[in-house]
Amino acid sequence: MKFLVDNALSPAVAEGLRQAGHDASHVRDYRMAASEDDEVFMRSAREDRILVSGDTDFGAILALRRLAKPSVILFRLSASHRPDYQLSLLLANLDDLSVDLERGCIVVFEDRRIRVRRLPISD
Repeated sequence: MKFLVDNALSPAVAEGLRQAGHDASHVRDYRMAASEDDEVFMRSAREDRILVSGDTDFGAILALRRLAKPSVILFRLSASHRPDYQLSLLLANLDDLSVDLERGCIVVFEDRRIRVRRLPISD
């Protein structure tokens, strides 16, 4: 799978995904650390990368534009912001989420559950 990790998360998440055999980049790899969310979103869409972030603005962008891609993974964890925990949680669930991610969805990792919403989001 192809991922773009947003600046809201550590580059260690992208590195861990690469070590697990995925094509993963962090926005810093593109010198986009200070870029607006819209630019990051468009880069992810252009390269057909799943966007991984802790920033809920990406879900709002998808909803407003009613797009089916790119898929977005959001971490909304109050318990841990540690990159190693985020990476292990993502890798442990990636097989179960892969079909939805390929089709287009928003995945939200919360403290006690994982929510999946298919795209596009409509009324």
